[in-house]
Amino acid sequence: MSLLTRKHKRRAISTAFVLLSLSVAVFFTLKAFNENLLFYFLPSDVKAGKAPPNHPFRLGGMVEKGSVKKNGLTVNFKITDMHEEIAVTYTGILPDLFKEGQGVIVKGTMTNPELFTADEVLAKHDEKYMPPGMGKPK
Repeated sequence: MSLLTRKHKRRAISTAFVLLSLSVAVFFTLKAFNENLLFYFLPSDVKAGKAPPNHPFRLGGMVEKGSVKKNGLTVNFKITDMHEEIAVTYTGILPDLFKEGQGVIVKGTMTNPELFTADEVLAKHDEKYMPPGMGKPK
């Protein structure tokens, strides 16, 4: 006679299936979470070559005062980390909180070594916001 009855075998198979399904669900949840974390590079990182070339990434810093130039829906401005700056161009509607001296994160690609073309602009709501690693405003 078998040590495991049919009832025990079915229960063991069901438990194994549930554990396998749960493991797969946790794996995909963690993978999606990891891909959606808001990592970004500072202008100093980009100038040092740490940003991925020819791939979209996020660039964070402060909108440099006096750098915002609007032409219809196209806006050109500079993002600084108080050490380096990068020119950014964006076509679209800016967030209401976007202004000079404000912290922003832009998503897009470097179209040449000196110009970042943004697809999305996110503005921080706290005027005291400063990305980690940035120096004090001048």
